[in-house]
Amino acid sequence: MSSSPIQEKPRGLARLLGWRRVRYPLGACLLVSLMMLPGWQNWYLVLLGRLMFIALVAVLAFGVFEVWPARLPGWIARWGLQVLACAFVIPFATAFIYAVTTHGDHTPFFRDPQRMGGYASMTMMGLLLAPWMAVAALIGQITGDAKSQALAFELERSELERKALDARLRLLQAQVEPHFLFNTLANVRELVDSGSPQASTVLGSLIAYLRAAVPRLHESAGTLGQELELVRAYLEVMHMRMPDRLQYSLYAEDHARALHCPPMTLLTLVENAVRHGIDPSEEGGRIDIRVSVREARCHAEVVDTGAGLRESGGGLGTGLSTLRERLQLIFGNTAQLRLSAVYPHGVRAELDFPARRGDA
Repeated sequence: MSSSPIQEKPRGLARLLGWRRVRYPLGACLLVSLMMLPGWQNWYLVLLGRLMFIALVAVLAFGVFEVWPARLPGWIARWGLQVLACAFVIPFATAFIYAVTTHGDHTPFFRDPQRMGGYASMTMMGLLLAPWMAVAALIGQITGDAKSQALAFELERSELERKALDARLRLLQAQVEPHFLFNTLANVRELVDSGSPQASTVLGSLIAYLRAAVPRLHESAGTLGQELELVRAYLEVMHMRMPDRLQYSLYAEDHARALHCPPMTLLTLVENAVRHGIDPSEEGGRIDIRVSVREARCHAEVVDTGAGLRESGGGLGTGLSTLRERLQLIFGNTAQLRLSAVYPHGVRAELDFPARRGDA
């Protein structure tokens, strides 16, 4: 089973001190520095630099204990260790940055009461804010991990649903093939049994037709132009079988021929009209096929003047039932297939689906 692609997390220092991790602590440093500015007697950048250094050290400690040590005793929670680490490094980070920024002074900062007051204030401020910010970071991390996991599950579920639909569609197309072949071969057998001189001609046309049609039965995509070619070839074969009982016409707008059409869709409607409309009728009938495009939707219509819905048992064959399910799998609720009676007799099959180009 292939897993859905998930963006890898950054590694090393980029993970420990990434922008998403340090932006809130640095923002808090800016806010605290502005609050401390009225009583500050040195350069403002020195104050801001000290606070930012302390914040970055706390963030680094938080990140280090997120992955180290790899295993902890059962009585120690990692999140607790991270919060304690943030608080633990605050006094040492403050002392270090004070020592660096006061280097060169005649009196060390720990012997200067004024500087020690600043050190104590900054340490207390860090001890108050760092644990709370660490807890907030943990909550945000847990929420983010939960969202990422939910997204991964959703992508995996969508992939499995797509594979299930593809498998179901292939099964339905496999059902179309024997249904279509059995129907057409039965027509040839009737000619042979009746001793018709057209049997050989019809068989030759049928072989040429099947040679072009069968490879497309397992294709998942095709165009209306290809489908119309198959429909014309099929009707020519049927017309040779019953020249006095079948007439037909086929019209399609030029820009409709490039639209996407699932294989055997239009052909199934035409075959249904022949099998359930023209064949049962003593007088035969006529089949008219029209394809047009209206408001970004393709409208196909197959009208026959055959036996009609009542005489043909409702006009519902295996091919038509399978077609409806195939359309549902491919287009969902955006495709419609409707059957209606034609006065005085006959059936109108209307197919409406989104107009998409075959190369899209």
